[in-house]
Amino acid sequence: MIYVRHADERGRADFGWLKSQHSFSFGNYYDPRFMGVSALRVINDDRVAPSAGFDTHGHKDMEIISYVISGTIAHKDSFGHVKTLPAGEFQLMSAGSGIYHSEYNASATEPLHFLQIWIQPSSQGGTPGYQQKAFAQSSALTPVVTPDGRDGTLSIKQDASVYRLELTAAEQTSFKLAKGRNFYAQVVEGELQLAGETLQSGDGIHINELEEFAIKAGNKRAVALVFDLP
Repeated sequence: MIYVRHADERGRADFGWLKSQHSFSFGNYYDPRFMGVSALRVINDDRVAPSAGFDTHGHKDMEIISYVISGTIAHKDSFGHVKTLPAGEFQLMSAGSGIYHSEYNASATEPLHFLQIWIQPSSQGGTPGYQQKAFAQSSALTPVVTPDGRDGTLSIKQDASVYRLELTAAEQTSFKLAKGRNFYAQVVEGELQLAGETLQSGDGIHINELEEFAIKAGNKRAVALVFDLP
C-alpha cells in the first residue's frame, strides 16, 4: 500500500498566536481515517508567533520529538531542564510516568516553525528523560533517533527509527524496508519523487508493502523526515 497525505488536506487549527496543521487526528481535529501510522501518532506542523508559546502542560507515556525548521524553541520542564532548541536541532522528551513542560518562541521578533511528533512507546511508565542534539548530515539518510541510541543518536522507547533525509537537486537514494515494517516520510522542504509519487513540502507518504524504493529530489534541495516503524 502507498498512500499520500497531501499538505492541503491536513487538519488545521488557528489560535492567532499558533497556526498548526495536523497530519493525524489531534485536538479538535478528528478523522477516523487518519489516526496515525503504527506507533506514530502525531505530526503537527506548528508556526508560533514571536514571544508566544505553549504554557506549562503535562504528558505521560509518549515519546515526543521536536524538530525546528526555523527559529528557536525555549524549553522548560519539571525535571529542571531549561534549554533552547535552535533551527536544525532535534529534541526527544520521553514523558514516561509523567512530565510537565512549556515551549515558547524564544524570539520577540521572529516566528518559530517546527514539527512536533509523538510516537507511542513500547512500554508504559518509567523515569522521564530529555535528549537534544544537532546532527551533521553524514549521508543522504542520516539517523537521528534509534531504539538503542547507536552512534550517538537519540534513544527512543520504541522499535522505531527516524532519519533526516537531505538531497541536493536531482540527487537520488533508496530505502530498504523490512517485511512487516511501515515507512512514513514527511517532506520539510523541496520536492521528492518517492516510489513513483511526487511530493511537495508538507506532504506525507505511508508505504508498507514495498521492500525497496527510490527517493529522488526535484530541481532543488529537498529535506524530509523519514520514519521506519513497526
